[in-house]
Amino acid sequence: MSTTAETERARTTTGVRGLAWLYVVGGAIGLLASFALIIEKIATLRNPDYVPTCSLNPVVSCGSVMDSPQAELFGFPNPLIGIAAFAVMVTAGVVLLVGFAAPRWFWLGLQLGTTLGVVFVHWLIWQSLYDIGALCPYCMVVWVVTIPMFWYTTLFTAGQGHLPTGPARPAALALARFHSLVLVLWFLLIVVLILQRFWTFWTGG
Repeated sequence: MSTTAETERARTTTGVRGLAWLYVVGGAIGLLASFALIIEKIATLRNPDYVPTCSLNPVVSCGSVMDSPQAELFGFPNPLIGIAAFAVMVTAGVVLLVGFAAPRWFWLGLQLGTTLGVVFVHWLIWQSLYDIGALCPYCMVVWVVTIPMFWYTTLFTAGQGHLPTGPARPAALALARFHSLVLVLWFLLIVVLILQRFWTFWTGG
């Protein structure tokens, strides 16, 4: 019995450390992308003729995205939200790495934050594809780090019982077993949507 308990504790510790590193690395990347967007935004405010370094063509164009109403959903530039949110994730990762025994409310807070983040990201993906009609490279970096942070936080909180799963527990366990495949398919779907939306541009048709 004690061996089983020790194995489970070791597995949990490994899971926490893996998640912590995801928060630190993913959060740092998201933080840098958000800072880059703010720098580009300030440059465009100072000089209306400035062309952002991430505006490469009519489709891959930060400028088109930054000039859209969706870029300031709450009345201020969205990257400010990213700076605050990713700073929290980096901090969470660091405290977990140094051995903080996180209580349930801590994990539920991270679950709420990453859930709001992934919902916001997917709204922005939809807006970029079907309303704005342009892709922002720095924004896509944010997409890439937000999705796995949400996914693995959800798997961890559900697996540890912090997030009640009820009758859905067998499905949650199955998803956890194929966690990498789910993530690959998730990203693949986004890539397919991007290719489909801008197929004429990509192919020169």
